[in-house]
Amino acid sequence: MLFADVLAASAAVTATRSRTAKARAIADLLQRAAPEEVEPVTAWLAGDVRQGPLGVGWRTLSRLARPPAAAPSLTVSAVDEALTVLAGTSGPGSTARRETALHALMDAATADEQPFLVRLLTGELRQGALEGVVLDAVAVAADVPAAAVRRAFMMSGSLPETAATALHGGVTALDSVQLRVGRPVRPMLASPGSSLDAALADLGRDVTVEFKLDGARIQVHRDGDDVRVWTRTLREITDSVPELVDRIRALPCRTAVLDGETLAVDDDGRPRAFQDTMSRFGSDSADAGVLLSPFLFDVLHLDGRDLLDEPLSVRLDALAGLLADDAHAALRMPGVRSPAPEEAAAVLDRALAAGHEGVLVKALDAPYAAGRRGKAWQKVKPVHTLDLVVIGAEWGYGRRTGRLSNIHLGARDPDGGEPIMVGKTFKGMTDELLEWQTRTFPQHAAEQHPWGVVLRPSLVVEIALDSAQRSPRYPGGVALRFARVLRYRPDKTPAEADTIDAVRALLTGTRVGAPGAHSGASNGAGVHPRGAAVHRSRDDAPPAQGARHAPAGDA
Repeated sequence: MLFADVLAASAAVTATRSRTAKARAIADLLQRAAPEEVEPVTAWLAGDVRQGPLGVGWRTLSRLARPPAAAPSLTVSAVDEALTVLAGTSGPGSTARRETALHALMDAATADEQPFLVRLLTGELRQGALEGVVLDAVAVAADVPAAAVRRAFMMSGSLPETAATALHGGVTALDSVQLRVGRPVRPMLASPGSSLDAALADLGRDVTVEFKLDGARIQVHRDGDDVRVWTRTLREITDSVPELVDRIRALPCRTAVLDGETLAVDDDGRPRAFQDTMSRFGSDSADAGVLLSPFLFDVLHLDGRDLLDEPLSVRLDALAGLLADDAHAALRMPGVRSPAPEEAAAVLDRALAAGHEGVLVKALDAPYAAGRRGKAWQKVKPVHTLDLVVIGAEWGYGRRTGRLSNIHLGARDPDGGEPIMVGKTFKGMTDELLEWQTRTFPQHAAEQHPWGVVLRPSLVVEIALDSAQRSPRYPGGVALRFARVLRYRPDKTPAEADTIDAVRALLTGTRVGAPGAHSGASNGAGVHPRGAAVHRSRDDAPPAQGARHAPAGDA
């Protein structure tokens, strides 16, 4: 198959807003692909490469302007082999060898193929936002139930591998993909709850209400003395967190797959800055001056028994038994099962008073829906927040002259298009953060102008806002009101940013600070999460705290 065929399918996907039409275009390509071509084609159409980090950045590619080939000749296999070479190139002289490989690849590419390759190599090609559409396409191409494809993907964590399994082995092969200790599964995610009262009304009394920490998601696998730790993006961090490994190794079990959060706490047990936690994941040395504590809230496997399909109540019983000893009790996420409304409110108040984000309300009868964001888990936080993609920035003026300040914010297109602009903000930025933006944004620039820069979709920022309003100025028809920066989210990719639908859902929200504010636990915004104006959240950080939001690396 020619690489040009992949470009044609990508163009067909871009040209339509119909999810069904997108899936059909991808399915047609997958059905024509040879067995060895299925995995690379699937990865590329999901905006990724199957080789992992390639060691190629914009600085290298900017030096590689090459005359394009006159006619398509590159094959899928040739491009995939070139990417494998790039990923495996390291050590002394690797830069020169990498450039030689890139020269050969670009020399064989046409004028249409060259920019596509650049976007693919730099991770700009859709940023994985088409993942759900590609899964639908795999089901169509293999003529198998979409549910079987999705479950196999959750268990394997690899979209290309799942596509190959479906197309080569059908339902039988997909059903054989099960949880395996030592191979991470995609984590179950929570949806924003409009308020504690609304979450309880939606899910009923048969729930657990647990602390929502301002930490980093971890998944821990144990097989005998071998303990491994992954982040929410399934990046392994085992070598960076020996204290977590030691705590899990001390548990009274042989095999386990555990879900939880980790964060750094101070001597009083209060959470330290989110940045302190994130800094550990980017360290080459385990001794970073910050110790992490694990807080476990779920168990997916225990001593030979898979628990994914069991209701949460069964999984919590298994976790309670595992952590029953006083020496391990502190590893359990604080919470209350089947609480009365006043007990649930007390959990929320305790979480906020302890410096945490809020609570999670979880249905006790729900299985573990790996990789899905459903209503069975709902998070309740003090104020509206959204995780958005930074798509541009303007040069500041006044005291901000010479620094990139006013950032342009985009919400994720659920159909896989480019981020949809929903507003701008320069509020909530400390001098340290402004300096970081000015230093970092040019590395992600797609275009540079006298007024500022247009950024490739690669950075995610958490924004607090009062509400949203209808606006004809922006393509999504909605704009943020009183948006301010809380922090950057190096633990999230643009594929995990909030969608334009999440922004539109705030059109019916109540403005933060509206009547009904609770006089109990202070959350810094004047609204208690039991009230009507609650969506994803945290306190609006004052300038003295803003420095803790400077990014540190992926987690």
